[in-house]
Formats: sequence, structure tokens, C-alpha cells
Amino acid sequence: MGADVGRAREMGSYRLIDQIGRGGMGEVWKAEHRMLARAAAIKLIRLEALGGDADTRQIALARFEREAQATASLRSPHTIELYDFGISDTGTFYYVMELLDGYDSQALVERFGPLPAERAVHLLTQVCDSLSEAHAAGLVHRDIKPSNIHVCRYGRKFDFVKVLDFGLVKLRHDVGDKETMAQLTLANVITGTPAFMAPEQVLGEAASDGRTDLYAVGCVAFWLLTGQTVFQGSTVMEMLTQHARDKPRPPSQCSELPIPHALDEVILRCLAKRPEDRPQSADELAQALQVACDARAWTEAQGREWWEQRLEGV
Repeated sequence: MGADVGRAREMGSYRLIDQIGRGGMGEVWKAEHRMLARAAAIKLIRLEALGGDADTRQIALARFEREAQATASLRSPHTIELYDFGISDTGTFYYVMELLDGYDSQALVERFGPLPAERAVHLLTQVCDSLSEAHAAGLVHRDIKPSNIHVCRYGRKFDFVKVLDFGLVKLRHDVGDKETMAQLTLANVITGTPAFMAPEQVLGEAASDGRTDLYAVGCVAFWLLTGQTVFQGSTVMEMLTQHARDKPRPPSQCSELPIPHALDEVILRCLAKRPEDRPQSADELAQALQVACDARAWTEAQGREWWEQRLEGV
């Protein structure tokens, strides 16, 4: 990847400036379009991190390309915008995305503490907007979690949400050769994040749809309101077992901030073990969230005031 980065500084239309993130799959760099002077973020994915042989990596490349095309087809203002993607000469896959200010909601809560109910609802309804379009197009995200929900200043808007990293996106109505599609799915060994995985993901059930994402939205809501995950097993396996079997606590039992009973109820519905007992669509969930907190809606003025007090270093 070091060689790729060196060449990427002069390759194509983008110039890499600073590394802004690093993980098990690769790196994220701040970049600039050399002609348009437009800032961007470039995510470099190291295929060797996937393991397997050359054939497996080729299958993974096909999947990454398919996922990039799926993401680029979405137009919700609350879905990260994908500018470009490709494969370097040495096989590193890269995405070019819009560069965002602000914090992902994992960092937001870790740095500033749990959110008031009305602000959490304001953010969650924007997540629902992104997912509603994706689900209507037959796409399931499968990795909704706080670090994939970015809260930012966006133009003149404050507390604007962008849903990131449709990296595990699954087409509900895959077409084409069934054996090939099965291989593409199997290429990603990890199909979610344990603290935010729906029971059907934990149990390895093939049939998952948008309601799988809504379970994860319930987990994110719990995090935003309490600063805790729904379940807190001492091992990954224990946590996965809890998602599959244990009854979750209402968020209000885990927070010193006031949480309306109606909001507790909506979140617990999201966390139902059976998909048919959850909200049946992202639009239905957004409406239920707004009704649950309607008397205390988060205002644009509140969002502006919060960001203006914390602009330094953002």
C-alpha cells in the first residue's frame, strides 16, 4: 500500500494530502482534485487483509466494484456521495468520496456524552432517509453502527447526517449466476459489527432485508441516548448470543437524561428478535420517532448554537 500511496500522489485526478484514518482493511486519506481543487476523502482497501488466495481476492474485487456502483446510484442527501472508484496497478481498491467535517456518532458521544432525546431523534430520522432510499432500491446496508453515521456541518446546515460505508451492502434481489453471487457474499467473512448485529445476522440466516438495518438503528439509538451498547458481553460470542436471545433494557433505565416512554417503546420495537415485530420500513420508523418526541423537536437554532460553540478543531 505504501507504493500505491506514493504513486497515488501523482496518479489520476487526485492528489493525496494527509492520512486521516487507518483500520484493518486499509487507510483513508484527505485528497484534492488537481483541476477542480475540490476536497475529497480516498479510502484505500488492502485486499491482503481479506486473506485467501488470488481467486478469492478477485472475487472480493468484483464485490467491491459492485458495492461502489450500488452506493453511487443512491441520491439521498444523507448518503455519502461517491465521486469515483477504481483499482490501482497493484490491486488496491479505492473509493473517492466527499470529505466531511464533524464527528462520527461514535466519537460524538465519546467526546460530548449522550444526546438529549430530541437531538437523537433528529439524527436518526436522517439515517432513516438514507436507508429508505437504499431499501427501496433493494439494498441492505448490513453494517449500520455509530462510526458509519457522520454528524457534520454541511454547507449552512448543522447536525446534518451522512450514512457512510455501504461496504457490506447486499442486494436483496441479486441476479445473475447464483454460484458467483454466493461467492461474492462469502468473500466478506465479517458481515456486521457484533454490538450492532441483528439476530438474523448472528444466526447466519440467508434471508435479511431492510428490517435488519432497522435493528441496528435501534442499537445506534441506544448508544446515542445512553453512551452504552445494548448488550455488553465480555466476549464477542457472549454479545452475539445476547442479541440472539436476551431481552434488551429500555434506554431510559441506562441514562440520567430524560427519555420519553414513547421513545423507549419505539427503540424496543426496533430491537425485537423477529423482523416482523419491528417497524416494517425506514419511513415507518422515522414517523414513529418523530411522534415519540414531537413535543420537543430539535431546532435548527439549537444545532447551530451547539456547533458554533465547538467549531474550533472541527
